[in-house]
Amino acid sequence: MKNIHLLFLLISFLGFSQSKYLTKSGVLNFEASVEAFEEIKATNTNVTSILNTENGQFAALALVKGFRFKNALMEEHFNESYAESDEYPKAIFKGKLADFSLENIQTTYIINGSLSFHGVTKTLENVSVKITPSENSFILTGSFEIAPNDFDIEIPSIVSSKIAEIVTVVFDFELIKKSD
Repeated sequence: MKNIHLLFLLISFLGFSQSKYLTKSGVLNFEASVEAFEEIKATNTNVTSILNTENGQFAALALVKGFRFKNALMEEHFNESYAESDEYPKAIFKGKLADFSLENIQTTYIINGSLSFHGVTKTLENVSVKITPSENSFILTGSFEIAPNDFDIEIPSIVSSKIAEIVTVVFDFELIKKSD
């Protein structure tokens, strides 16, 4: 039921047209590791995303509890103490691929938009996105960096030296043409 609601939210954001490409199995990875300490890395393989090829609008939605860590205790701390995923269950990106044209597809675009996470919305600008088109799909890949303190995430001083001040987020979405 949640997935249907999330998909409806994304489709309604982008409007209705015949030029939609989407996935419910996009991948987000993030890493906040610091050398000489335990790896802080997680993956979410159930990210819903959609691209409107008529205007270049793009949206992605990840359930925060969908991030998986190697260490179960680290995952628990992430959800309870840092992301507070019961209170803030979703991370949402809404943006637009600059100068996107289906007739003249490029291999690299810049996307600008906003990321909402942990109850805070921040602008993301000039994120480079690599696009690989095929007959009925697009693969969008890229990365960006964020700071936990930009999203009001408090890191206790006792562990602050073990967590990077800048988190690298890597995305990989294979968007399939939506049938009419």
